[in-house]
Amino acid sequence: MGPQTHCMSEVTRRSVLTWGAAVTAGLVSSCAAPSPHPVGVTAAAAPTDAGPVRMASGAPLTAPLTARATAGLTRAEVIHTYDRMVPTSWGPDAAGTITSLGTSDPVVALTFDACGGPTPRSAGCGYDRALIGLLRRYEARATLFLNARWIAANPAVADELAHDPLFEIGNHGTRHRPLSVTGRSAYGEKGTRSVAEAYDEVAGNHEILTGLLGHPPRFFRSGTACCDDVAVRIAGELGERVVSFTVNGDGGATFTAPQVATALHRARGGEIVISHLNRPTHQTGPGYALGLPRLLERGLRTVTLSEYLTA
Repeated sequence: MGPQTHCMSEVTRRSVLTWGAAVTAGLVSSCAAPSPHPVGVTAAAAPTDAGPVRMASGAPLTAPLTARATAGLTRAEVIHTYDRMVPTSWGPDAAGTITSLGTSDPVVALTFDACGGPTPRSAGCGYDRALIGLLRRYEARATLFLNARWIAANPAVADELAHDPLFEIGNHGTRHRPLSVTGRSAYGEKGTRSVAEAYDEVAGNHEILTGLLGHPPRFFRSGTACCDDVAVRIAGELGERVVSFTVNGDGGATFTAPQVATALHRARGGEIVISHLNRPTHQTGPGYALGLPRLLERGLRTVTLSEYLTA
């Protein structure tokens, strides 16, 4: 999928925290994409974009993305290479998308999305502290996919999670949009409309996370987990593999606690579970409180994606 290299400009953790604080204070505009609705969950129509996500300086976050993002292709070269390609597959299992760990070992990859919302006070910008506390109590390793809008609303928490050795951090996009080169939508959310927009959806948050982590993220999950096969290849140009899921753990944070526990009970070795950490008033946390101990009692071990998936 391409080498993992540093992005076009180094963003320090301090600059990320400053930007997030500015968004939270209402000084910086956040995009107007809707709250997350993974596969199998209906959603309302997406509102019109409110403009680019901006840094505290007021400059659009995507402004520097004409520079070289990796040791591979520049943004302009990506556009030139992929602009006339026609997608042949679409959805959470588009060609090139990772849906399992590719092993029969008794391991499960728990993954949690933090999707953000149109404003820092949106429900989608919440933080399920009790759920994360539960994972820590059971020493359950997990991969957390953070969206740029959620990081902006929760800068201190994002920094804390990024430096917790239990967790791996993945890229959940800049605007939480389905990743498409033709504008395809999924569950009411409008997808990126071109090669350039697909690139920027990955690259904007790639830059933020590189500054936060001190290294580039390795994995990407789009808003709704839907993408097309051309967009998958574009993400690869930034050194990120596109990850979907095998088990829908919380139905976009709409499941009841017993439904979450049942989903976890159905998880088998080598599978990837998707859930959400950004809806503390919903039942994902209580469902994990029921289901996680039982999963571990079955002899399954929790792992991060990097423990089984290579670059």
